[in-house]
Amino acid sequence: MLEKIDLTKKLTKAEYKAQMPDLHNRLYDLQKACWDANIPSVIIFEGWDASGKGTSINVLTRRLDPRGFTLYPIQAPRTFEIHMPWLWRFWLKLPNYGRMAIFDRSWYGRVLVERVEGFTPEEQWRKGYRDIVDFERTIADDGYVVIKFWLHISKKEQKKRFKKLEKDPLESWHVQAEDWEHYRHYEEYMVAVEEMLERTDTEWGRWTIVEATDRRWARVKILETIIRRLEEALQERGLPLPEGRPAKVPALPDAGQVPLTEMGLSSRVSRSLEQAGLATVRDVMGRLAGGDEGLLELDGIGPKSLVEIKRCIESLASSGAEPAPQGQGKEE
Repeated sequence: MLEKIDLTKKLTKAEYKAQMPDLHNRLYDLQKACWDANIPSVIIFEGWDASGKGTSINVLTRRLDPRGFTLYPIQAPRTFEIHMPWLWRFWLKLPNYGRMAIFDRSWYGRVLVERVEGFTPEEQWRKGYRDIVDFERTIADDGYVVIKFWLHISKKEQKKRFKKLEKDPLESWHVQAEDWEHYRHYEEYMVAVEEMLERTDTEWGRWTIVEATDRRWARVKILETIIRRLEEALQERGLPLPEGRPAKVPALPDAGQVPLTEMGLSSRVSRSLEQAGLATVRDVMGRLAGGDEGLLELDGIGPKSLVEIKRCIESLASSGAEPAPQGQGKEE
């Protein structure tokens, strides 16, 4: 199965920036619609070490309402948890109706790392397939939307990413001895993954294999898949889909060359933009052309600052009024 996956798929930076704003807006609207409709969802991220699970989750959650989801990074069971049925700790993490639970690794460790590394006797991990299918069937019958991703990269690509991370003193901590141990057992894990995908891909819990060599391609595919599954959940219940909305920033005719210092922004926001090399409203618009991420990735610019910036731009675009003198903006 996995040997047939085309790992050369990719998106250009321009294509990625053109799609992401609409995808984020759509996902936000669907999260709200599912909240109103009491539709819970479980999103599972599995994949090779260094395949981009963490960064994909970061992109996914960046524009979600934090009140509506919980992220669970799954580790080995704690001492008291091993004295309970093995799925017990995951039952406790299921979201309330209308909410979303995102799992960075999940109950599939039973048939992956516990199998390959010998942490669990063969008889028990083989029973794990049945336990998992029954578990997902139970929650799906109760109305949960189960969305499962396997992020796939080649052994060569995994080694390349490990080496790159190790060279960066700020990122080297991501690569531990056990990661290299997993790398050396790549072929054994491949057998386990193939069997896992074959035995747990069901009508109520379908797997989506994500070609993760190109991070931009992977992120777009993940968001598109979640959007499609949430839309299907609403339609199956006879509920209307939220109306689409444009993800565009208003055009600026003559105000584009207005210096940032005369926009009426707070001093702190102005300083953050200037430190990033932006001098005019037009420069800010250029960063926003590819979506909100263009500004949110700057130091000192968060969601609250982004709202302030957009309000100033919209004011200039709609009213044509003179910009406020420097320093008259409100400090955050």
